[in-house]
Amino acid sequence: MLAATLVAQHPFAAFAQMQSFSPEEEELYLKRFGEISNTAGRGLEAYDPVEPVPGAQMKSLPKAKKPTIAAEALGEAKAYAEERKSSAFIVWRKGQIEAEHYFNGYDATKPIISKSLAKPVTALLVGRAIQLGYIKSLDQPVADFITEWKGDAKREKMKIRHLLDMRTGFLMQSPATRPDDILNRAYLHPRHDEIIIRDYPLTNDPGTRYDYSNATSELIAPVIERATGKRYSAFLSEALLKPIGAAGGSVWINRPGGMAHAGCCLMLPAQSWLRMAVLLMNDGRWGGKALLPKDFVTAMRTPTAENPHYGLGVWVAGPYLEQRGFAHPSIAFGRVLHSEPYAAKDLYLFDGNSNQVIYMVPSQNLVVLRTGETPPKALGWDNSKLPNLLIRGIKRRGGEAPPEPQPRPISSLVE
Repeated sequence: MLAATLVAQHPFAAFAQMQSFSPEEEELYLKRFGEISNTAGRGLEAYDPVEPVPGAQMKSLPKAKKPTIAAEALGEAKAYAEERKSSAFIVWRKGQIEAEHYFNGYDATKPIISKSLAKPVTALLVGRAIQLGYIKSLDQPVADFITEWKGDAKREKMKIRHLLDMRTGFLMQSPATRPDDILNRAYLHPRHDEIIIRDYPLTNDPGTRYDYSNATSELIAPVIERATGKRYSAFLSEALLKPIGAAGGSVWINRPGGMAHAGCCLMLPAQSWLRMAVLLMNDGRWGGKALLPKDFVTAMRTPTAENPHYGLGVWVAGPYLEQRGFAHPSIAFGRVLHSEPYAAKDLYLFDGNSNQVIYMVPSQNLVVLRTGETPPKALGWDNSKLPNLLIRGIKRRGGEAPPEPQPRPISSLVE
């Protein structure tokens, strides 16, 4: 009844597709829409239903007896994280954990609410699918798996890599306040995957423009399931978490037995996220075994011409910008402060909502993790603070030079 009422009140094109879904599914969608509308932009307070994602037996990574980073730097970094509503703060260097702290009721076993921190996981899973022979390459057409697109001239141009570098050509992410908005239906509907495949609009030819889009990452789940013949949660568990010794957790699925959300909503303990970063630091190898294809990590770290700060699921240092956002570089919305250039130009990172970050610095053999809620506005968040503090705190031997910093754009040097 509620769905029918809303259709009458909002006679927009998106609702014309409602007839193919049951009234019960539309009621559930509208219930979720009502819940998220009351959270002031924070997202859903809880996910329902969720599906277990089994992992390996919980085993902590080695702890450093003699940290290579000065105690003062580690202490200041911890305080910075703690003051900003963090749930976890971990520093790993040269194969060992040099600092590990939990706050606000979290511990080493409690799953972290990932939000968009889940997006880089899609790149790792595509890499595993390529390594295991389920996907031919990054340049395989998406339509080989989303066969509903066969014969669609534009969508047939979309490649697997475009699902990872945000160049699908899909409508960009933006604020959406109406229940008929495709952005809401493609996220909250109990058949959100079908809506993305069938109804989500292309605004550009695939490969021609970077636009941050949740739908782009969400499409990875059906691609993985169709490529492997396994549920997304099972492939995540068997192909990634267990091989790297990571503990499991859960993932939101759109309905019982339905499709997993790949662009968000994966819950795993902090060290599981850390292990994914360590896998990349080891060039896709774990315990001497190659889990990712040759040069795949290099491809992840390589930006596109359309966005010099984004690779395949990860953000890269690129040329320095004081304010760097998630949207197309020309769009000012949602930019994050970088008070100074990164102290190492080879830094790259997982970067999700609420300033949840995992920095990787290959030249320093360093990983820094911070997860948690959005920091208080009064304190703010500086995306260069933690890595620079810790890079500068490294105890260097005589004659050992610090890394080359992130370059400033030529135009700013001239000015």
